[in-house]
Amino acid sequence: MSSTTLIILILVIASALITLVYVAALFKKVNAIKVENQTVVEISKYIQEGAMAFLKREYKIMIPILIIVSLFLTAIGFIPGLEHAEGVGWQATICFLVGALFSGLAGFIGMQAAVRANSRTTHSAQVGGMPAALRVAFSGGSILGLVVVGLGLLGLTSLFLAFYAIFDITVAVHVVSGYGLGCSLIALFARVGGGIYTKAADVGADLVGKVKLVFQKMIQEILQLSQITLEITLVISLVWVVTYVSHMLDLSFQL
Repeated sequence: MSSTTLIILILVIASALITLVYVAALFKKVNAIKVENQTVVEISKYIQEGAMAFLKREYKIMIPILIIVSLFLTAIGFIPGLEHAEGVGWQATICFLVGALFSGLAGFIGMQAAVRANSRTTHSAQVGGMPAALRVAFSGGSILGLVVVGLGLLGLTSLFLAFYAIFDITVAVHVVSGYGLGCSLIALFARVGGGIYTKAADVGADLVGKVKLVFQKMIQEILQLSQITLEITLVISLVWVVTYVSHMLDLSFQL
C-alpha cells in the first residue's frame, strides 16, 4: 500500500470520526432543551414509546434474516467457481454484518434524535417563534443525515483498509460490497417496515378517535335519556303521591 493511499484512507476515517463527534454535540444540544409544557411532554413520551416499540420489533425480526443471509453468503464462497465472486465468502459476510450493524445503529440514533426534537421544536416555537423552532428542527434532522454519512464512511473505509492491509486491493474491493448489502438491507426494512407501521398507527389512531367520538355522543345521549327518564319518574312519583294523598283525604272525609 502506498503512503498516499494510506494517508487518504486515514483522512477519510478522521473526517468520519469528526462527523460523529459533531453528531454527539448536536444530540446533546437538542436534548438539553427543557420542555415546560406538560401536555407536550406527555405526547412526546407516547411518540417515543411507539417509536421504540417499532424499532424493537423490527430488529427482532431482522436478526434471524441477517443470520440466514450471512450463512448463505458464507456458503456460496465455498462453491467451486464462485469463491472469488464479488460480495460472497466469509470476508464479505463480515463486511455484511458490520454494514447491517452500522445501518441499524444509525437508524436507532436518528429515531432517538427525532422523537426528542419534536417536543423541543414545539417548545421553541412557543417560546422563541419560528426562527428558534427552525434551528431546533434543523439540528434534530441533521443528526440522522450526519450519522448515516459518518458511520457509512467509517465502516467502509476501515474495512477496506483492513482487508487491503491483510490481503490485497482485489480482495478488498470485492468483499467491501458486502458492507453496502448489509446497509441497504437494514435501510430497506426500515423504509418498508416504517411505512407500514406508520400507516397502521395512523389508521389505529383514526379508529380510536372515531370510536372515542362515538362513545362521547353515546354518553351524551345516555345522559340526556337518563335526565328525561328521571324527570318522567319524578312526575309519576308526584302524581302517585298526589293520588295517594287525595285518596286518603277522601277516605278521611267519608269517615
